[in-house]
Amino acid sequence: MARYIAFDIGDRRIGVAVSDPFNTYALPSQTYWRKGLSADIPALLAIVQEKGATAIVCGLPLNSDGTESEQTEKTRYFISKLQEATTIPVVTADERYTTAVAHEQLYAGGKDSRHHKNYVDALAAASILDGYLSAIKK
Repeated sequence: MARYIAFDIGDRRIGVAVSDPFNTYALPSQTYWRKGLSADIPALLAIVQEKGATAIVCGLPLNSDGTESEQTEKTRYFISKLQEATTIPVVTADERYTTAVAHEQLYAGGKDSRHHKNYVDALAAASILDGYLSAIKK
């Protein structure tokens, strides 16, 4: 059975989430602080291996109207480098509003906004993965 891992790719941090063993829901895992492309790719692939993932889902940042932005281009470049470095399938999923939803969850949970950066990306990655898992079940 497939096991999915999701990445919410940002300029400074990458949120990581993994699916449960039955691919029913996503679990926020960690936030990876970026060090540069040549270090980031091997570090993420080590996390993929550690989690036993057989497929990678990367959030694709789109504008609210569905058009692409400069951030979309940067993310696509990163994803292309990730695809070149692994034989595991790498797919993209719409990540619109996932970070905003993650911030709302943290506020609702009583987290001080100064500490959001430690959690928000992993929560956003879980939201990306939840959306993807729902879509493939249909």
